[in-house]
Amino acid sequence: MTSSISERITNICASLPPSVRLIAVSKTFPAADIRTAYAAGIRDFGENRIQEAASKQAELQDLPDITWHFIGGLQSNKAKKAIELFDWIHSVDNLKLAQRLNKLAQQLGVTPQVCLQVKLLPDPNKSGWTVPELLVDLPDLNQCKTLQIQGLMTIPPLGLTDTEILKVFKSTQELAQKIQQQNWSHLKMDSLSMGMSGDYQLAVEAGATMVRLGTILFGNRT
Repeated sequence: MTSSISERITNICASLPPSVRLIAVSKTFPAADIRTAYAAGIRDFGENRIQEAASKQAELQDLPDITWHFIGGLQSNKAKKAIELFDWIHSVDNLKLAQRLNKLAQQLGVTPQVCLQVKLLPDPNKSGWTVPELLVDLPDLNQCKTLQIQGLMTIPPLGLTDTEILKVFKSTQELAQKIQQQNWSHLKMDSLSMGMSGDYQLAVEAGATMVRLGTILFGNRT
């Protein structure tokens, strides 16, 4: 299994443009697999559970240059721990959470990098801002000055065709451009976190700067 993780990483890295950052989604996989991916050159790892990430980080303290990305739904009561453990939070999905993270970051003296999670199509299974909601909240988000708001994250609903998925990703990219053109002082839109194992090539085509890949690197989750 070890060689195949390395081989998969090598092949996928070779296929990605240099502008795209590969986040290896290591949730449910052991720290040993993270070591294998690290040896193959990966430095960005994505987790979606605070406890699981904390125990892996404890095991991997000898690899200090890992950048940890939180990619799961974040409950308000876990916000402090998330900021302590993670460099990036991709799943900031409402204004209240952003404001709480901002306040905690001030108290802890850290400046976490975050993406705002948006829902381009109705999807009862996903959280995130709709486009009108996000546009209304931009002035308040701009006041969250301790957070480094870097861009948008999206996950298309299940069951779409490739054409529909591509449209979601392109619409996300257009939304980021629209926000960028408004010249907010504290809202950057340089990062687009979109694309997973099944659709990352479409995301790259639409301008993704970060893809979140798990199964395609590590194999099927048990």
